[in-house]
Amino acid sequence: MHLEGSLRAEAVCALGAKHGVPVSVEEVLQRYAYGNFLEFIETFKWVSSLLREPEDYGLALRDLGEQLLAQRVVYAEVTLSVGVMLLRHQSPEKNFEAILGAAESFVERGLRINFVFDAVRQFGASAAMRVVEAAEQCASRAIVAFGIGGDELSVPAVEFRSVYERAATVGLHRLMHAGEIGGPQEIRNAIELLGVERIGHGIGAVHDPELMRMLADRGIPLEVCPQSNIRTGALARQLGVTEAQIEQHPLPVLLRRGVPIVLSTDDPAMFHTSLAAEYENARRMGLREEELIHVVRMGFDHAFSSVPA
Repeated sequence: MHLEGSLRAEAVCALGAKHGVPVSVEEVLQRYAYGNFLEFIETFKWVSSLLREPEDYGLALRDLGEQLLAQRVVYAEVTLSVGVMLLRHQSPEKNFEAILGAAESFVERGLRINFVFDAVRQFGASAAMRVVEAAEQCASRAIVAFGIGGDELSVPAVEFRSVYERAATVGLHRLMHAGEIGGPQEIRNAIELLGVERIGHGIGAVHDPELMRMLADRGIPLEVCPQSNIRTGALARQLGVTEAQIEQHPLPVLLRRGVPIVLSTDDPAMFHTSLAAEYENARRMGLREEELIHVVRMGFDHAFSSVPA
């Protein structure tokens, strides 16, 4: 899940008021309604533009922590859009210090949070390398992985090879968004060219039986975000239809082919969802109780940090 995409309307209003950008809850909710992926990206950019100071990131993490505790979450790996911080000439080190301080306050309440430093694919390889360097500079054990999100069709995966090699050298796990709106080859490229250990979304794998076998055999999980796939139109695009329903989601097919699944919320506030709601979505797709329990266990098994189940 993404920190920036977890900001509820009230928190967005508070940030707006602080920075002289008055906005109402109703206006935020109107922005949190999208017809396609590009509209979602524009809203994400707008929300992140209100995160201007380290204290703002601390506020965002505290808001997220309360949401997670309310859902009885005990561990989360939260993606931070460090590429956007750098684009806005912010200090990732100072922002992360505020985020980490806020996260530590939840440990004694039963919630542990680790972080993924995320680059934006369309910004290119040089910008992505700066994200890896920022993670190295922060030198925190709470930074468990490096990832790349954004427009997966914008820059070929091979251009990021040196970036992922550097991430591995500094001890970061590696993940990448692929197969959200792109096809199976985007997933193959991420794994075979970049050594990615976990795939964000990955629903495009359903079109390639051999790829599904590879994911199953190698134990490479997909971070599947059902509500996100509906809201951004990614599922409709994968299915070649105008509008998709949750019952059409390929999660059951992937799971029953042996592909590891980590059920995720992506941007929960922006997509009006929660982890509990995503499990309900999985039930609506036809997953049986024992399959839902299996998915819960995989969340622990494929975490980038040891977590007692």
